[in-house]
Amino acid sequence: MAIKMAYYPGNAARAASSEVEDCIQPLCKTLDIQLIELPRASSDGGNIIKQSSPKLQHALVARNLALAESKGLDILTSCATSHGIMCDTIDEFNEDRSFANNLNNVIARTSGVEYSGESQSRHLLHFLVEEIGLEKVRDAVINPLRLNVAAYYGSTMQRSGACGDDDPFMPTYMEQLITALGGTPVDYELKCQSVGAPSLLTINKPVMKMTAAVLSDAKSSGADILVSACTISHSNLDSYQSKAGKVARKDTTMPVLHLAEIVAFAFG
Repeated sequence: MAIKMAYYPGNAARAASSEVEDCIQPLCKTLDIQLIELPRASSDGGNIIKQSSPKLQHALVARNLALAESKGLDILTSCATSHGIMCDTIDEFNEDRSFANNLNNVIARTSGVEYSGESQSRHLLHFLVEEIGLEKVRDAVINPLRLNVAAYYGSTMQRSGACGDDDPFMPTYMEQLITALGGTPVDYELKCQSVGAPSLLTINKPVMKMTAAVLSDAKSSGADILVSACTISHSNLDSYQSKAGKVARKDTTMPVLHLAEIVAFAFG
């Protein structure tokens, strides 16, 4: 029987990173995961709205969680930033009931739904490792990766409560998944460092240097490709890598793929 999950694509999978959307549907079908759309879902604010109004961002997220909850489902996303943002809102709901009631009052008046705290967020990476299992993933591989792969987690979901049972500071889930897909994981220092995605348009030069540092570290450590768990960071690492290299004066030329892409490729 298929596992049903409410699907939240995040802010980029159906825009700048549409290749992720092209891959997640077939890979989930292969693993018997049924993705249920949330047609009324909105942006989660991307940690950009939060800079001006944390309450508004939490309200947007709580509304999306309430929509999933109305279907009796948890949310599955392929974006580490979106997953981290949802976990932040869930934590706020659990820790401050007065704040939770206030937010529910806002979304009830505007959308006619309330979030009770039942629906949770799951990132594709954690779901594959913990719920589907690496053995089932390995059995589905048709095209083994046969590449040296650097895993990029980013910083947003690398904290207790947002990274499943993985280690927040020394995660290994993506390396385990890469191995199951027939690739060789590359160890490098900056796999959890932020690339500053929410600040791309306001402090461009520091963000380019942060992006270049990750790419340069992965490449000098022997990676053939870099794989990101986040659709927003993926845009920085892919679309801006040439500019990042020029700003930082580092070698940043490297193919960058999203996690969903390498899984879909391996599954044929």
